Amino acid sequence: QVQLVESGGGLVQAGDSLRLSCVASGLTFTRYAMGWFRQAPGKEREFVAGISWSGGNTRYTDSVKGRFTISRDNAKNTVYLEIDTVKPEDTAVYYCAADRRSLPGGITTTTTSYDYWGQGTQVTVSS
Repeated sequence: QVQLVESGGGLVQAGDSLRLSCVASGLTFTRYAMGWFRQAPGKEREFVAGISWSGGNTRYTDSVKGRFTISRDNAKNTVYLEIDTVKPEDTAVYYCAADRRSLPGGITTTTTSYDYWGQGTQVTVSS
């Protein structure tokens, strides 16, 4: 049984930094591209960042480039999302997801491409 468990969210002040973690189990982690998505109230879930099997390739949505960093530790079956200088518009539930159909080096950005999802972790940024 595949499980993805996110942690690290909470209430933060604008300008703070934050690191989200997602621990995966029940899958061969090194064969999955991983992604982070977020969903703000009243909005659709959107792609934020993705990382390939080995971590050699990363991809970001334009609005977070330069502030968000995705990384993975395959020895720990964990993917991370570091957020620098959080902004109120970063307020959302953040989800990690695993893509079992990914190819080495590949990263997809659509929600339908990902097969497994975590339960999400809430990030709330106060101004």
